[in-house]
Amino acid sequence: MTDFSTGVTAALLLAGATMTWLGWVLLPSRIGIFFAPGDFAKVHARFRPWIWLFRIHLFGHVVTVMALVAFGTLATEAAVRVVAWPAIAISSAGLLVSALAAAFYYHFGAWGALDMAGKSENDIVNFVGSLRVTTEYVTCLVRFGRVFFGLGQLVLAVALFQFGLGPVGTLGAILGLAAMAVTLGFPDDLDYYMPIFHVNALWLATIGLALLT
Repeated sequence: MTDFSTGVTAALLLAGATMTWLGWVLLPSRIGIFFAPGDFAKVHARFRPWIWLFRIHLFGHVVTVMALVAFGTLATEAAVRVVAWPAIAISSAGLLVSALAAAFYYHFGAWGALDMAGKSENDIVNFVGSLRVTTEYVTCLVRFGRVFFGLGQLVLAVALFQFGLGPVGTLGAILGLAAMAVTLGFPDDLDYYMPIFHVNALWLATIGLALLT
């Protein structure tokens, strides 16, 4: 591992974790699993901050994928790459699937806020109803994204131990198991995952900081 490659990896991990977490936490209003008629007025009230913070959240997923790939390159000459690379592949797939699911809420939240402005309550209710079937499909993507990332975390824990990051690896394994258990055990209660989301951001940032020490 060179100082440059380690530094770039750490910077990407810190940036990805910060963007994903802050973009979500600072959103002026959050849309639930299914759109509600009142969501669009809330988004419209603070439209620009909402779309920009959501964009930051979305691109945080992409930057995190870059960070994981960069982390994998650190293991190019090590035998642990046979574990690290598959783990990173499935984690990255989970992040990208999650980003696609989030993009659905971003697009229809923004479009609905503009298109439904000034419309009657009945029009808004009908619009929300038209999104129901598609949203059911997107919730499946949400579940897949979380389970894929959790499985990747669990396997990546082995690589983290080999890198001398045992405590971080242990936390990753716990988070991965928790993500899969909560998502598969409570498929209709997706909000139960949110504490894991917050700790995941801390976990990624911790890996970045550990690489700098």
